[in-house]
Amino acid sequence: MATDDALIKRIAERLLPRPEEVGVESELLPDWVPEVPPDRPPVPAAVLIALVRRAAGLSVLYTERSPELRAHSGQISFPGGRVDPGDTDAADAALREAVEEVALDRREARVLGYMPRYFTGTNYLITPVVAVVEPSKPFIPNPREVRSVFEVPLERLMRDESYGTFRIQRGEREHSTWQIQHGELTIWGITANLTRRFRDLALAGEAIW
Repeated sequence: MATDDALIKRIAERLLPRPEEVGVESELLPDWVPEVPPDRPPVPAAVLIALVRRAAGLSVLYTERSPELRAHSGQISFPGGRVDPGDTDAADAALREAVEEVALDRREARVLGYMPRYFTGTNYLITPVVAVVEPSKPFIPNPREVRSVFEVPLERLMRDESYGTFRIQRGEREHSTWQIQHGELTIWGITANLTRRFRDLALAGEAIW
């Protein structure tokens, strides 16, 4: 537990203390370039990268989206979504979404900091919010949005060999994303890219215990 406390402290020190301010839109570079550029400003969104304390060590929380959803159905994601007008900031939005999606108790989450914004080819501007969570009860998936909830040991996400690449064809253009295999589930796209960014930013130089 003391080792986890020290690691959490180091992670927090590597994160941004507050969300990045929205900059000049023309300077934003998406993770892939659509054939038809968007005709509206990027949609603000937030995701929660939850470091869950378990007896066996820290793990990262993921959800498998419901196959009934119209967008990104069946894909693996972090809890999160659009920043609503009633949200005070990105952390408020990410925690609200986690409450709705997996019944997270907000009192059991402590925000450590923020990662740089991530701009998607689908025109979302995502602020990743990193928090440590000490759950007193199981996470419960909301069946309207989430098919299942699972956790990946943080130790595994620190290893180079845990990451492969996933190639995507969109029209005449091809691009690649990071890929993480978890049993029969494949983490790819935005979620895998954010996981790798978190690993490179917040876990840089950490020894694998």
